[in-house]
Amino acid sequence: MQHLFRLGLTALLLSCPLYVLNAQDLAPRAYLVTPIHSNALTLTYSFYNGGLDFNNALPVRGAKGRYSVPVIGYYHSFNFFGRSANIVVALPYAFGNFQGTTEGAEQHLYRSGLVDSAYRFSVNLKGGPAMAARQFIKWQQKVLLGVSFKVVAPTGQYDPTKLINWGANRWAFKPEFGYSERWGNWILDGYAGMWFYTTNHEYFSHNASFPGTRSQSENPIGTFEGHLSYDFKPGFWISLDGNFWVGGKTSVADVENPLTKQQSSRLGGTSAIRISKHQSLKFSYSDGTYVRFGGNYQNVSVAWQYSWLGKPK
Repeated sequence: MQHLFRLGLTALLLSCPLYVLNAQDLAPRAYLVTPIHSNALTLTYSFYNGGLDFNNALPVRGAKGRYSVPVIGYYHSFNFFGRSANIVVALPYAFGNFQGTTEGAEQHLYRSGLVDSAYRFSVNLKGGPAMAARQFIKWQQKVLLGVSFKVVAPTGQYDPTKLINWGANRWAFKPEFGYSERWGNWILDGYAGMWFYTTNHEYFSHNASFPGTRSQSENPIGTFEGHLSYDFKPGFWISLDGNFWVGGKTSVADVENPLTKQQSSRLGGTSAIRISKHQSLKFSYSDGTYVRFGGNYQNVSVAWQYSWLGKPK
């Protein structure tokens, strides 16, 4: 009974954004250009509450979780062969409670620990040359086209003897193409990408149930994301956010489970306001809309950002 519940919670964790919001990111204005040598330190606190439809893949009912993910992030822009480029590093931690019912008995779990870290490189291909601050002031955005490459490294807490872990014990890679266009105070963003995953070669292994080792693999996931935002004034904007993703059927010990194919979407909103020359706040909310498998949760996030201009010393 408890084994089935833990197995169900593992599916919940794998489908929720614990690996730094993998396929389910909602990130407006991710391809906007900033002056070279721009820096930003961001502290984000995200709260998640929701459950998962297991699509009859497991005899677990009412599985849900309430957990928080504080994240420290750093952003830096630079000149990349004459084009505007930037890197982003995110180091998350998580803690929370999970519960569910199987065979009429309710089970509870608590977990806390480091989540896998994320690293993103982005470069503009059209519309955003590398510019110093004095050039950037005179520049006006029109159409921007860019590409990015995101890596999620297996640095999170992972114990192969347990099913519930904050880390995935695998690498994840996401190439993405981004589009952004401005009309006056309006900005339209659109992204298309694909997640690829390496194999976890020690999935729920070295324990009484499986004394040897087992592997877990996941098929690629295609992602599509869109945002429509409006500037009220410099540093104060709101955005309507949405996405859709499909794929990701998982296999354990080379046996694929077709019921784990994800095909879901989320809708939400984001607002940002500058509170001083160097500081700003950002608030966001999202919820699952169409959920076939994965993404059936509510998310509220608050972020504080401190930004500055200058070369590292």
